[in-house]
Amino acid sequence: MNVVYVSPEIEPFARTGGLGDVLGALPKSVAKLGHTVCLIMPLYKQVSRKEFSLLSTQITVAIPMQGKTSIGLVYSSYMPETRIPVYFIENAAYFERAEFYKDPATGQDYKDNCERFAFFSRAALEILKALGQPPDVLHAHDWQSALALTYLKTLYREDPFFLNALTVLTVHNLAYQGLFPKEDMPSTGLDWSYFNWKQLEYYGKINILKAGLAFSDIITTVSKRYAQEIQTPEFGRGLEGVLQERSKDLFGTVNGVDYNIWNPEKDKLIPSNYSLKNLSGKKVCKRHLQRKCGLTAPTRLRDKDVPIIGWIGRLTEQKGVDLLLEGWEELMGLDLQFVLLGKGDLQYEEALKAKASKYPGKASVNIGFDNRLSHEIEAGADMFLMPSKFEPCGLNQLYSLKYGTVPIVRHTGGLVDTVDEQVGFIFKSNSVEEMIAAIKKALGAYANPAQWIELMRRGMLQDWSWDKSAKEYVDLYQRGLKKKAAQ
Repeated sequence: MNVVYVSPEIEPFARTGGLGDVLGALPKSVAKLGHTVCLIMPLYKQVSRKEFSLLSTQITVAIPMQGKTSIGLVYSSYMPETRIPVYFIENAAYFERAEFYKDPATGQDYKDNCERFAFFSRAALEILKALGQPPDVLHAHDWQSALALTYLKTLYREDPFFLNALTVLTVHNLAYQGLFPKEDMPSTGLDWSYFNWKQLEYYGKINILKAGLAFSDIITTVSKRYAQEIQTPEFGRGLEGVLQERSKDLFGTVNGVDYNIWNPEKDKLIPSNYSLKNLSGKKVCKRHLQRKCGLTAPTRLRDKDVPIIGWIGRLTEQKGVDLLLEGWEELMGLDLQFVLLGKGDLQYEEALKAKASKYPGKASVNIGFDNRLSHEIEAGADMFLMPSKFEPCGLNQLYSLKYGTVPIVRHTGGLVDTVDEQVGFIFKSNSVEEMIAAIKKALGAYANPAQWIELMRRGMLQDWSWDKSAKEYVDLYQRGLKKKAAQ
């Protein structure tokens, strides 16, 4: 099969979180199974042309946009240590910006995001035509590339080049839907007839993700539990009806981990490698993390060694930041240290920094995206907290298991599919009381070294590599193509 991945983020070129990580790993695993693979993404300002040896393909795409023509120049590179091509669409007006999706001056989404990613989605199809490589599978990710699937079934429906292509949309997080005023409809290049309750219209607005759901052959999301949850009013974000209608075409596949990157035995970003057979390096990583983040470290052998709880992720309501803030004083009253890395809502950033400043040596709040620090936290922390209100899959709990950093998670989404009481601590309700109770339970286990080592051992022995997940995706592609051929 010829499989094409269209995504707004791909690790290591540009990422803000789990979406980029998935696209940095899944295509490589699919290629290992013997399939032809390529990827397409925007050429953001943040993509280093020099580091990744980007070359001009001499391909230019011209996309009609509201009475004007927007030009995209196409560059290429390869996934690191592979011959898998990645194509980048350059348009300075759309992508040479300080951040991918939000204006840092206002903290709000760029007002022309609809136009920006409509251009990207259509340009992706034109790149494939210019390359002369008809896809067997066009696999788009999240709302930013969902219009590629919509265009294939509308503007390009008579184009023989795409006649046999299977369209797949993966929803990494249903909270992000690409909602825009209906006045942006001309930006999509689609006829107003598609602005209806079954396709693009959503309570008087345009919903780009809904368009992708309506027009894709197959819909996937990133855990089996989340695939069920999003068909309910509690988690469906207003799209549960659409998803229920498409339930026969909706599948959940848990994300995997690229153990070439996230593995304490070979991680190049941590101060000391370690393994289940020799855990001494984890203590080195812990001391390094304490020094780097200004946490108090033992200075004498008889000094008590308190556990560090780590947190990495977007600072949004979804991730349970409200619970963290509400329970902060009680948390700080426990015998532990806390280190956080994240970026998100300005109100949460400011509140967390203010609270941490009152507990020097005990709490460290680091605002931003820092790949090295994220690895150092996974390696240096003893526990990892994920009190998510909802969680499509989550990757950090999987990284934590491999690093012997015991997860403390809420019973939701992909966290249910990946963490049980054999390897971590779970609390069910979205409440501070239950979160603190789970943390106290973890602290009790930490006080028993034999019990703690056994928890670490069971987690580190688990295999969440992409091999199994990639096979599930390939099976979906093949079944989808067979079904399409029979129609």
